[in-house]
Amino acid sequence: MTVSSLKILIANLGSTSFKYSLFDMDGEKVLASGRVERIGDKISPCRIEVGGVTAETDAVVPDHAAALRQCLDQLARHGLKVAAVGFKAVHAAGISGVQRVDNKILDAMEEINDIMPAHNPPYVKAMRLLHSTMPDIPLVAAFETGFHQTIPARQRYYGVPFDWAEKYNVQRYGFHGASHRYIATRIAELEPALRNGRIISMHLGGSSSLCAVKDGKSVAASMGSSAQTGLFQNNRVGDFDPFMLPYLMRKLDKTLPEMLQILSNQSGFLGLSGVSNDMRDVRAAAENGNERAKIALEVFIGNIRNYMGAYLVELGGADVVVFTGGIGENNVPLRRDVCRNLSTFGIILDEEKNAAAKDEVPIHSKKSKTQIWVVPTNEELIVARQVKEVVSGS
Repeated sequence: MTVSSLKILIANLGSTSFKYSLFDMDGEKVLASGRVERIGDKISPCRIEVGGVTAETDAVVPDHAAALRQCLDQLARHGLKVAAVGFKAVHAAGISGVQRVDNKILDAMEEINDIMPAHNPPYVKAMRLLHSTMPDIPLVAAFETGFHQTIPARQRYYGVPFDWAEKYNVQRYGFHGASHRYIATRIAELEPALRNGRIISMHLGGSSSLCAVKDGKSVAASMGSSAQTGLFQNNRVGDFDPFMLPYLMRKLDKTLPEMLQILSNQSGFLGLSGVSNDMRDVRAAAENGNERAKIALEVFIGNIRNYMGAYLVELGGADVVVFTGGIGENNVPLRRDVCRNLSTFGIILDEEKNAAAKDEVPIHSKKSKTQIWVVPTNEELIVARQVKEVVSGS
């Protein structure tokens, strides 16, 4: 099989789900997509879309290995053969970049399950099963931290004993690497003059982060050693003073694991608003007069602007600010509020363009020195490209 004709499956694993997109790397086209839900139940709904035609069936799918087999069988019936499976993995102890999945990689991911409780355990379990039961199919993990390996020391290190960083990897890694890499790549395609420009990439969704990009490389990221830090998330805490933990443990009569569960599952939009972990519900409540919902929105926007200001200083200004992710792409009021009163920094939003924005589009005023764009992200394409490089040996 030639490199150009590689067909690469990008898998998105949930605890009981398996979603995928199949890329033909000749032209980088999506040939098929699908999902298997309720893995482990008596019956699992399976869906596949090929060439605009959708087919649905029910099957017995006891685990993720069976889900992959179900997927491969469905694709084979359409004459599609998979050369490799790629995963948008998140984090592993002492390992980053793009790696073929083996026991060493899986052990490194498993070592930090307690740091990445929402991400690593389901991936490790499923990937270990796939690796052991289907050794003939190359599995490749593209770690979210990979794009941020270029962050300089001044943005990477915490003010903790240096041995913690050197021996135990306690440093700022940054995440959403595939999304921020896509934005840096896509902006260079849309505006070739900005190939070596200064970009502030805002991935805003259920999980959110900002990244400062210069010359196509990450130089700062809002998330730290874990994906729990930086901006607050839908139900995750974001930046938080660790010295409050023993005090709150005494006051609430909670153990450390119980406190961490609250910070990772009952905080963020959910904790502040008391309404929902979905920003759409929080905004609706705020518009109906809910004061806690209003505060949650104000804090989230304040978080974004704090990091945005820091990155304007780090970059010495910005040539382009990009909104991406589910919130960034679809929330007109948020984009307006984030860009409010920033004309001093050369950032001026066009209200009409912002209100009408769909797909890839600039939304800055003609008076703005800094371009402002809405660009839908494509993390799967980035991972497919990275898998292609590994499989082809390039």
